[in-house]
Amino acid sequence: MRYLHTMIRVSDLDQSLAFYCGLLGLVEMRRVENRAGRFTLVFLAAPLDHARAAGEWSPLLELTYNWDPENYGSARNFGHLAFEVDDIYATCAKLAAGGITVLRPPRDGRMAFVRSPDLISIELLQRGSALPRAEPWASMPNTGTW
Repeated sequence: MRYLHTMIRVSDLDQSLAFYCGLLGLVEMRRVENRAGRFTLVFLAAPLDHARAAGEWSPLLELTYNWDPENYGSARNFGHLAFEVDDIYATCAKLAAGGITVLRPPRDGRMAFVRSPDLISIELLQRGSALPRAEPWASMPNTGTW
């Protein structure tokens, strides 16, 4: 398993970038504009966070800006922790066997969500390409929120 990033929701992207980049000194590494989903993702890294592999940066903070205004309050502005796993099906099976509810099953062979005992959302992403769709995950519905 490899730690990927922490996601937080921001209500004003320019103001947030001024804080995280302008004042704290983080560096914008990548930006994703999703018109269909009406959101922007901005991945930031600290200047001294060097590559996991030669020539790459390790973005550790994902700012999520939803284009339609929403009042997050203190409970929804923190999004999730993200981890890359070698086998998303095996990881989810192990968590389920340990009594953890897989809230967003890996139906696509790529992504799942669970919550910690303190209700922190944890995103699990398959390393590399998505695994082929497999049961029981492919037909499992979402449960609750993450």
